[in-house]
Amino acid sequence: MSKAVRLSDIAKKLNVSTVTVSKALAGQKGVSDELRQRIIRLADELGYKKTVRTEEKQSYTIGVTAAERYFSEGQSLYWKLYQEISRRAMAAGCFAILEVITYEMEKEGILPKIAAEKKADGMILMGAFKASYAACLDKMLRMPFLTLDTPGISDTCDSVVSNNVMGGFKMTNYLFEMGHRRIGFVGTRLATSSIDDRYLGYLRSLMVHGAECRRDWLVDDRHRDSGQIDSEEKFRLPEEMPTAFFCNCDITALTLIRKLEAKGYRVPEDVSVVGFDNYVPEQFDDIGITTYEIQAKEMARRAVHILTHKLRNENYSTGMFMLPGRFIERDSVKRIGEPVPFI
Repeated sequence: MSKAVRLSDIAKKLNVSTVTVSKALAGQKGVSDELRQRIIRLADELGYKKTVRTEEKQSYTIGVTAAERYFSEGQSLYWKLYQEISRRAMAAGCFAILEVITYEMEKEGILPKIAAEKKADGMILMGAFKASYAACLDKMLRMPFLTLDTPGISDTCDSVVSNNVMGGFKMTNYLFEMGHRRIGFVGTRLATSSIDDRYLGYLRSLMVHGAECRRDWLVDDRHRDSGQIDSEEKFRLPEEMPTAFFCNCDITALTLIRKLEAKGYRVPEDVSVVGFDNYVPEQFDDIGITTYEIQAKEMARRAVHILTHKLRNENYSTGMFMLPGRFIERDSVKRIGEPVPFI
């Protein structure tokens, strides 16, 4: 029996996205007439047939996975996301189950049990996985899925993300507005796509303000392989200190503040600190960190909405759905001069 032709097969042959193919075959706008005809001709040649569900299923089991490192002590933003997903799923008449992916599973390329044992109808993959494991999931998952809080595994994968580049740009701009010219970045680059995107926003802000990016002001916060934040081996402060740091997340910002205090620095009197996510564990709620809030509730709602539509229609696709965040000013930054203008 020949393998059914998928939208991704057509997209790959024409070097376009699955979303483009889906729009062309559905007669939607956003595709040129010439490309639409090419897609239709190739679909006919390959024998593509749109699947029509004989039984419209209204209730689904949604599998949710994330790497173990995101659930370690003090890093439970993803608990909040999962709770929102579960709540949204129940409101839609569905059920969500969580499976935490261990470091060994990532390393060995072991599929989540809820996928391997077909305990879920579709999957939401929260956060970044190791590149090799992400590629494994993209190749071996045999059900509709999307990624949450990280870009799609491939260019044909749907995803729901926060605008990390713009968030990093805004947070660094704010430090310049408060008179800071010597600004460092805290986050291990190449550890996750979110950190990298926030770092790119930081770099963009430095460029438009004509500021130098100094290597000694780029501070690692975690192990690149495991993704585990490490306050002992990482967070090595430079000999010549900047006046402010932009941290890739609030947990990192909190850890940096503790490190600075242990070295005799006061925040914000001596060093200013900003974070990202607007997530602070209860035991640290006495520290008011200026941050960039991600829309966790809306991200969860969108993820459930997109996945349930994908389950009802295999051709449904949104590509990357990006949500803006919200700037929140608290007490971790001190004004030290006039705003630094754009060049």
